[in-house]
Amino acid sequence: MSPAVPARLAQDGLAALGRAALDLCRTVGAVVLFALQGLSHVVRPPFHPKLFLRAFLEVAYFSLPVVGLTAVFTGMVLALQSYSGFSRFGAEGAVANVVVLSITRELGPVLAGLMVSGRIGAAFAAEIGTMRVTDQIDALTTLSTDPMKYLVTPRLLAGILGMPLLVIVADVLGVMGGYLIGTLKLGFSSGSYLRATLDFLQVMDVVSGLVKAAVFGFVVALMGTWCGYTSRGGAQGVGSATTTAVVASSILILALDYVLTEAFFAR
Repeated sequence: MSPAVPARLAQDGLAALGRAALDLCRTVGAVVLFALQGLSHVVRPPFHPKLFLRAFLEVAYFSLPVVGLTAVFTGMVLALQSYSGFSRFGAEGAVANVVVLSITRELGPVLAGLMVSGRIGAAFAAEIGTMRVTDQIDALTTLSTDPMKYLVTPRLLAGILGMPLLVIVADVLGVMGGYLIGTLKLGFSSGSYLRATLDFLQVMDVVSGLVKAAVFGFVVALMGTWCGYTSRGGAQGVGSATTTAVVASSILILALDYVLTEAFFAR
């Protein structure tokens, strides 16, 4: 083999890596500018309350069943697993503490964000993507209606405001699931379990979870609207945009969860 062949292969590999890095930077920059443009319309009239209310109900109300069921069963499983592990060390009394801490800090906002990304992020991407490929967004511009203000801003605001309310319900239901298993199956008395839960819970645990929820709601709404707004290629493009919105928002939720946990609780 000629010595030039490995060198050429290495050069092609580096070129492909460079193109991928540039494409990533270009996409990140475009998403950031898209988010800033969408948020800037929050403080600039006119505002579309009906569109905001519709998106808010989709995020905060119609997502309640799936998020509530997820939270209840997560609390139940967490109580069982914690009891099984702690019983090896004679620390069964810490079950209530672990359940409330895990639900409020991490599992409530993260699981709610993932569930909403699969439901709302996909719906936003499909709806706006369909409008894009059928030229309805261009029609809005023709009618002197700003598509960002009409389609994007209400959904971003609904994600930011709706997710914390959803996570509050998820926290309550998750802790309730742990309480039910603790009292009905594991033998804890109702009073001692509730007392351990309330004594161990701190305000920062709840606040950190609600801040995460607002960030995750923004991410879900942003990726759903961005992928839909930039979709191309007919029905296939809409399907691809929907998949990308769910995958991207899920990955960002998990990555930002670490970043926010580091910011809140790192010592």
